[in-house]
Amino acid sequence: VQLQAFGGGLVQAGGSLRLSCAASGRAFDSYLMGWFRQAPGKEREFVAVISWGGGSTYYADSVKGRFTISRDNAKNTVFLQMNSLKPEDTARYYCAADGKHEQLHAQKELYAYWGQGTLVTVSS
Repeated sequence: VQLQAFGGGLVQAGGSLRLSCAASGRAFDSYLMGWFRQAPGKEREFVAVISWGGGSTYYADSVKGRFTISRDNAKNTVFLQMNSLKPEDTARYYCAADGKHEQLHAQKELYAYWGQGTLVTVSS
């Protein structure tokens, strides 16, 4: 699976952005799809994950209620809608795929495939 994330940019605090991640390869609907982010000088951290069919999601506490993950298996794409953005959301956002596990999880070590990341900058 090859992943390409896009949709990042510069936005003011309180604004919104929608990230997309396009996947190529087979059996996209058999992969957990996650979003992670990495701020300068910090470790990569979990943001959200969505189940194979899209019916279940799980979020980091820091984004719960503001971000929404979704997927369109017909288009091999996963999305991250980000609302009420804060300066602390500034980071490079990465999409990731796990083809071995069905249960939702936040362990980045278990995601075998990663996109190149897209930069989100939130100004105060």
